[in-house]
Amino acid sequence: MGNFARNTAVLALALGVMTGPALADDEIESHRNDPLESMNRFTSGLNAVLRKGIFDPVVDIYQFITPDPIEGAISNAASNLSEPVTAISSILQGDSENAGNAFQRFLVNSTVGIGGLGDPAAEMGIESRDEDLGQAFAANGVEAGPHLVLPILGPTNFRDAIGDIATSLANPLPLAGAAAAGAVEYSDNQDLINDIGNNSLDRYVAEREAYEQNRNYEISNGLMLLPDFEDTANC
Repeated sequence: MGNFARNTAVLALALGVMTGPALADDEIESHRNDPLESMNRFTSGLNAVLRKGIFDPVVDIYQFITPDPIEGAISNAASNLSEPVTAISSILQGDSENAGNAFQRFLVNSTVGIGGLGDPAAEMGIESRDEDLGQAFAANGVEAGPHLVLPILGPTNFRDAIGDIATSLANPLPLAGAAAAGAVEYSDNQDLINDIGNNSLDRYVAEREAYEQNRNYEISNGLMLLPDFEDTANC
């Protein structure tokens, strides 16, 4: 169950939703752009069944048989493959500093880090902020468009989906890295991700708002507060 640039079913959407005020119900309604809600709800329900029946059992087995150091190495290697996307997306946003850091991280970790299994770049103080083409489009004024839930891949919107398609056409290798990183990240945050839906009055609304607000947080580089997990779950 991969995250094709942040679209793994509820993967990215739950990863930061522990702080900041959530939108009130009337604000959520006014900000909604969801003309495909009926179809999206069906797909969201299908994804929930797939997670429970297939992906969660596979993740449980993976966590049981894989030592923590190996899990970490796999996560590092997958993340390293997405650094070229970060570099290109940062350039498109005029952020040469983050682009340079991403390029250095890819070079150092691919060589000294043995194909990205290690993260010596971080030990050298070379940090980068993950960026993708959806964020680059947003920074250049492209609107998110209607909310969309894809089978298996999960919540996204038209802008982010187009960014993912463009990434796959330009170079499928970084996208494969994002998919692998998504699978590992889902493994690391499995309980929190499932809690988003299990503790909510309306699973679909909770997942949609968590995704969209988390994307706004990423696009603003952390300048917007993330929604509160407790309040979002009770949507």
